[in-house]
Amino acid sequence: MDYRVMTSEKSPPETFIEDENELGKLLGTLIDGRRIIFAITALFALIGLLYALFTTPIYRADALLQVEEKSSGMASITDMGEFFAADSSAVTEIEVLKSRMVLGEVVDELRLDVVTTPRYFPIFGKGLARMTGNSGPGILPFLFSGYAWDGELIRVTQFDVPDAYTGKELTLVASEEGSYSLYFADNIILTGKVGQIAGTQGFRIMVTDLMSRPGVEFLIKKQLRTAAVRGLQEKLAVSERGNRTGILALSFDGEEPERIRQILDSISKHYLLQNIQRTSAEAEKSLAFLDEQLPGIKARLDDAENALNRYRLQHESVDLSLETKSILEQVVNLEAQLNELTFKESELSRRFKITHPNYVALLQKRDTLLKQKEQLSKQVHDLPETQQEILRLTRDVETSQEIYLQLLNKNQELKIVKASTVGNVRILDRAELMDSPVKPKKTRLVIIWTLLGFMLGWGIVWLRNALNRGIQNPAEIERMGLHVYATIPLSNVQRDLARQTKQRSKTQVSGPGLLAQKATYDSAIEALRSLRTSMHFAMLEADNNILMISGPAPDLGKSFISANLAAIYAQGDNKVLLIDGDMRKGHIHRQLGMPRDKGLSELISGQVSRDEAIRKTTAANLEFVSTGRIPPNPAELLMHPNFSEFLKWASNTYDMVVIDSSPILAVADASVIGRIAGMTMLVARFDKTTAREIELAEKRCEQNGVHVNGCIINGVVKKASNYYGYGSYGEYQYDTR
Repeated sequence: MDYRVMTSEKSPPETFIEDENELGKLLGTLIDGRRIIFAITALFALIGLLYALFTTPIYRADALLQVEEKSSGMASITDMGEFFAADSSAVTEIEVLKSRMVLGEVVDELRLDVVTTPRYFPIFGKGLARMTGNSGPGILPFLFSGYAWDGELIRVTQFDVPDAYTGKELTLVASEEGSYSLYFADNIILTGKVGQIAGTQGFRIMVTDLMSRPGVEFLIKKQLRTAAVRGLQEKLAVSERGNRTGILALSFDGEEPERIRQILDSISKHYLLQNIQRTSAEAEKSLAFLDEQLPGIKARLDDAENALNRYRLQHESVDLSLETKSILEQVVNLEAQLNELTFKESELSRRFKITHPNYVALLQKRDTLLKQKEQLSKQVHDLPETQQEILRLTRDVETSQEIYLQLLNKNQELKIVKASTVGNVRILDRAELMDSPVKPKKTRLVIIWTLLGFMLGWGIVWLRNALNRGIQNPAEIERMGLHVYATIPLSNVQRDLARQTKQRSKTQVSGPGLLAQKATYDSAIEALRSLRTSMHFAMLEADNNILMISGPAPDLGKSFISANLAAIYAQGDNKVLLIDGDMRKGHIHRQLGMPRDKGLSELISGQVSRDEAIRKTTAANLEFVSTGRIPPNPAELLMHPNFSEFLKWASNTYDMVVIDSSPILAVADASVIGRIAGMTMLVARFDKTTAREIELAEKRCEQNGVHVNGCIINGVVKKASNYYGYGSYGEYQYDTR
């Protein structure tokens, strides 16, 4: 392998390279995790689709009202209508629309305080029942007979319960032939039939319609009137169109299309009625005032007429002079004007304070009339006594008669005003349903869930990559000053062989074999051949031909590299000895199909000879020494002189000796073997071993007098994050020229 790290004398700024690499890694991470991202995105898209299908659609009805300036009912009595006219702001009318006064009447009319719903299967039952309509979803009604599946319907026009049961949910169970039973907490309360009132102990119910299979349950609840009003307030939306137009747009959302249309129509109707009643209330108060005054004025008129008649009889019909008649007419006119002002003052006192300009003007006019009346009174004192008395009596009669007629006219005018009151609100558009449900927006919902799934999937992939500190690029090791001799791709064939090795029982004689024998042209074997070429020149400078392969931690693939590298050396007509030096968890013997005993531990302790310990393998020129029985003290056993003598003999006898040792950071065995070996290589697992572990392993070796010649990255997986972030490292090409 011609492994070169190419550098250039002139390179782009470091920050630019880092930014470019980071962006490349980000894109590569996205590509590497495409399966996870696709799976999560598909899952969320499916959830969004199911949610859109099973969620109950929400419909909307809308209406249009106009609030205009109040005008009187008839043009001839405009002066009366001005007392009752008022401008209503849109904000005020919106609050009136959503008040308990209006919505409470709607609740009472439509019995919205009675809530009835079929019992649906949890989570998806309601949506499934809606999608299947009246056909029913096959076997489900028989498996779950108590739930509604077939478009069940119930209408309750009367439902009264004792106060203790208000707000509590009761269960109504349909029976045969239109009968039903009412339960609370599994206790039966009453039984009844459709179309008949049933009652007992404060419970009264009237079911007018019941379309259901026998055994289906319905949930029924009598809620407080205020709770029903609050429910309407939450669903009712009112807004003014434009600025100060007086046009109010009403909308109401709900699950039952026809029901929400009825509710919105009822709201418009009751709002209009209360507006008319509110407008005619002023006229009613004035009528009540006049009705109280008329009997007294009529009695005064009768008394005045009787007194005048008696005086004339006593004095034999005294006539008035022309001067006296003129004074009389002026007095009567003043009295009529003062009476008119008294009526107007009673109206103004209910509308304005005494400091209001209209009120002040009225008081000033009355003072002027009183002064004129006082001047006329002085003229009356200058008349003869008989003329004064007849003038007084005639004045009383005519004044009372004028006031009485005036009040009668006012009374009739107010009745006309009340009868002609239409309010200052009119319904422009009655409640109508929209063409399609307003919620859920299925397409938008699925898109949102899909995007959410994509973002979550990408976030998980990014977080997993951010938390992963494993080595993904040889440059990370090169920066520590340790040379990377090779990157070994992950082999699918080797993964199958490893699985067979684990499944192999102790009684089996033959093993699955080595990858170098089973798949000669596998990419991992090609990489090991390149490694052999690279190591050939390094071994020329070594003290001996003994190669120790170790690693910072277990499960990095050092046994795989040791065994297959030894087999590749043997394929080059070299006599090779493979030693499993991991006398704790060594398992190469299982892959070669050989027993563990009579191996290295017995050889060092003198229990077996070299000829007994060294076994031939199925590969030509390759011989093998197993670990032997697991000793209690492997490190001390490796320090025995017999071990160093055996290695010296092996070095002289074989062209290459490959030793698979225990992990360096776990135990001290590798430090003992490394002092004897001419070359030491560390194995790092791609995406698993961290740079810190490699650094610690190298320091541990140096502390024990073992020189680490280089590193091998095993199990490399081609990842887009490496390709885009670091270029050719993601492709691990080898120059075999």
